[in-house]
Amino acid sequence: MNEKTMTEEQHYAEVIAEESICTSENLVFEKTNVLTDTPMHYCPGCGHGVAHRLIAEAIAELDIQEKTIGVAPVGCSVFMYNYMDIDMTEAPHGRASAVATGIKRVLPDKYVFSYQGDGDLAAIGTGETIHTCNRGENILIVFINNGIYGMTGGQMAPTTLVGMKSTTTPFGREVEVMGYPLKITELIAQLPGVYYCTRVAVNNPVNVRKAKKAILNGFKYQELKKGLSFVEIVSNCPSNWKMTPVDSNKWMEENMFSFYPLGDLKVPSNPPKADKGEKL
Repeated sequence: MNEKTMTEEQHYAEVIAEESICTSENLVFEKTNVLTDTPMHYCPGCGHGVAHRLIAEAIAELDIQEKTIGVAPVGCSVFMYNYMDIDMTEAPHGRASAVATGIKRVLPDKYVFSYQGDGDLAAIGTGETIHTCNRGENILIVFINNGIYGMTGGQMAPTTLVGMKSTTTPFGREVEVMGYPLKITELIAQLPGVYYCTRVAVNNPVNVRKAKKAILNGFKYQELKKGLSFVEIVSNCPSNWKMTPVDSNKWMEENMFSFYPLGDLKVPSNPPKADKGEKL
């Protein structure tokens, strides 16, 4: 670092100290203590990091940190337990909802959620997912849909769009060979055991706020013991899509959102109301 840069930094430090800019009144963002200080391993531009922060903030605002148990899958979020200061367990590939079911039945007063990708939830764990939802297990499932297998090398997932390239569909997904993309959230919304089902995204500030509200609802509804809450987050995968973060978000908005439209698919007729940070 050269002398000029050092002098500028010292000057700014003195200004901040003299004017007391860093005060609680001027604070616009503060990391929740539910998130640990462990650097996340996700690729630049990936939506997983934002989704993790929203879950952590929801837990903090509801003051349920000591009562929450998360289930991490095999996939990109396999190390999720390193990033949140809550009780978490690992599940075999595709079995996160089954593990969450067991935890909730043994510890019914806990807030239980699973966090799963599209390969984990909609392919390897399709059976567990459908039956967990149909039984109406009183848990929250957070489903990350980026249209591809991430950690395993970018293979086609059930959610891969027609014509979308992957390592196993280098010329694009062909309906005649690979079939149609699976809209599993629409399927799940029809099941009687599902109390709340919605699809959100984390690609811009407006959608981030909506996603956080959906996650808050998913946790709150466990108090009612009315059934399962399902929150799909449509996300990007810059690395396996072979795009920059900016381009991947643009591609997602132009292609993913038309096939996986954002919005509520199933909501309670008389949803409970609670202020920010207040339990039901």
